[in-house]
Amino acid sequence: MTVKTVMCFGDSLTWGWVPADGTAPTTRFAPNVRWTGVLAAALGDGWAVIEEGLSARTTNVDDPTDPRLNGAAHLPMALASHLPLDLVILMLGTNDTKAYFRRTPFDIATGMSVLAAQVLGSAGGVGTVYPAPKVLVVAPPPLGSIPDPWFQMTFDGGLEKSQRLAEAYRALCAYMKIPFFDAGSVITTDGSDGVHFTEPNNRDLGVALADEVRRIMV
Repeated sequence: MTVKTVMCFGDSLTWGWVPADGTAPTTRFAPNVRWTGVLAAALGDGWAVIEEGLSARTTNVDDPTDPRLNGAAHLPMALASHLPLDLVILMLGTNDTKAYFRRTPFDIATGMSVLAAQVLGSAGGVGTVYPAPKVLVVAPPPLGSIPDPWFQMTFDGGLEKSQRLAEAYRALCAYMKIPFFDAGSVITTDGSDGVHFTEPNNRDLGVALADEVRRIMV
């Protein structure tokens, strides 16, 4: 049986961060609870889902607090490592709204365009002949109410930016002629910290994306 492989590249929303009243440290949802696990179960036999989530990851900007978090610096290696791939789901942008980056929604969408181009240009990998996978850009849902004072300062101005990400990503994807999905159309970030997903959020997103993946991969 031919297996189609999907790689999910994202941040803590993909890693499975459990929202906590104290914000951090926290734990991780179980594999079958994370939206990636729900996606795999909903797709069923003939599909493989690879998780590439890293908490605090950005699209393409260096975080001054941690050198590991630039998504564009890591994605090419992840692509080459996991080829052959049929589809890559990109869901990033929430962390780009942090105050110290001073990024506009257009800046963040431009960062997403870099990632999408890396996927589309990944044919060959390292010494292989595999074609580039398709790409699906997912806009994360807008931020919610953030009770923690440090998180409030970290994401100062982020709510307004996050509310405009779907519009910016939709325009980008129309320009690049690639599929787009607005996660905010099916879920919210209603975890207790105002940033992360609850268990029902993960379930609803995984089920919705399974339908989208089938549509793209027909």
